[in-house]
Amino acid sequence: MICFVLIIFIANLHLINYNNSNEWTYLFNGKNLDGWEIKIRNHEIGINFKNTFKVEDGSLKVSYEDYSSFDDKFGHIFYTKKKFKNYHLSLEYKFSGEHLKGAPDWSIKNSGIMLHCQDPKTMLIDQEFPVSAEMQLLGGLNSGKRPTANICTPGTDVDINGKLAKYHCINSNSKTYNNDDWINVEVIVYSDSLVHQIVEKDTVLTYSNIRVGGDEVPKNFLPKIDHPLKEGFISLQSEGHPVQFRKIKIKELD
Repeated sequence: MICFVLIIFIANLHLINYNNSNEWTYLFNGKNLDGWEIKIRNHEIGINFKNTFKVEDGSLKVSYEDYSSFDDKFGHIFYTKKKFKNYHLSLEYKFSGEHLKGAPDWSIKNSGIMLHCQDPKTMLIDQEFPVSAEMQLLGGLNSGKRPTANICTPGTDVDINGKLAKYHCINSNSKTYNNDDWINVEVIVYSDSLVHQIVEKDTVLTYSNIRVGGDEVPKNFLPKIDHPLKEGFISLQSEGHPVQFRKIKIKELD
């Protein structure tokens, strides 16, 4: 417990001091998908099946205009120019349009930012999600609570309050955003040791100790169970509901 409190204290010192030391770098230029690599389930890397990912009005858009049915075509678009270890990521997202026929019910107004992703070149052809820590992005359904910036763990385990998270997805304490407006989310990552997830400037969830584990480890990652994920790529999801991303920028931390 003392060690965990010490980690929190050290991380908070970084939060106070890093802002003036580094500059923001935009990962998405608003014009094209330069620097990004696409992997859609049951397709080879680099194939943009039915133009799922496109650029429109300065945003990176997940589109299903050319689909007739989802058919489990879970997809991700990876920023592959470099891996990131210690960083502050910020972007805005916005849901729009109708949920695609055949997509699972849980994917209504559901997307995500995948942190510390495996290299997309190592994903199995039929793999649904990269090994990563997912900042799950949800939109409200005008009925009940539906927080955003939750943590989901495809092929990973994390600790919350110093203990193993018992469920695949754990809700944050954010409010519910029922309107399809642009929402700002940020994540501050200190390697595998500590992650802060932020919605509209409010820290809504903190977790630590990112490692390979859980019930969704692909067979080529099984030898790495309990291996800490200290760095990785960043990717954005396509799960069956149209969504847009913009102002995708990162600040690397010392």
